[in-house]
Amino acid sequence: MMDGIMRLEEYGVTEELSQMVVDYIDEVKELLSSDLWENIFLNCSKNEVFVLWLLYQKGAVNMTEIAEYIHTPLNTATGIISRMEKNGLVLRSRSDEDKRVVNIGFSQKGMEQFEALIKELAHYGMKVMGSFTADEMTLFYKMTSKIMEILRQENSRVNTPKKVRKITIE
Repeated sequence: MMDGIMRLEEYGVTEELSQMVVDYIDEVKELLSSDLWENIFLNCSKNEVFVLWLLYQKGAVNMTEIAEYIHTPLNTATGIISRMEKNGLVLRSRSDEDKRVVNIGFSQKGMEQFEALIKELAHYGMKVMGSFTADEMTLFYKMTSKIMEILRQENSRVNTPKKVRKITIE
């Protein structure tokens, strides 16, 4: 028996279902060739894709807004933006009102690549959704909603407020 299957069985999943999950993931891995993956996600990390999404929604944002949106410290967000700027996806500019504030916006290349990303995702999404019957669409929506609710519950359970540690300075 495979280690992966044994681990799934620890969660109450039958051996048969475990093997189906392993086979499914292996098949999806093969279907998502590196060329396709690169086309869809532009060789961007998860946080970079989320920054692009934020820029797409808001136009331009400051570093604090980015850090809050992707749930990272400001110095981590700065590193992400530096990498994205180096790759020509975003531009930094100083605020006219407050020179201390750095605003981030799309570069021309970044906007074009993000629009290509949206187009690619829409293409595959429409192909998948177009193959569903009305009943399958209803079932898909219900299943997706259930998954989202479980993830929300897990997220609220995991993200309990951290205690602030006070250090006495003498």
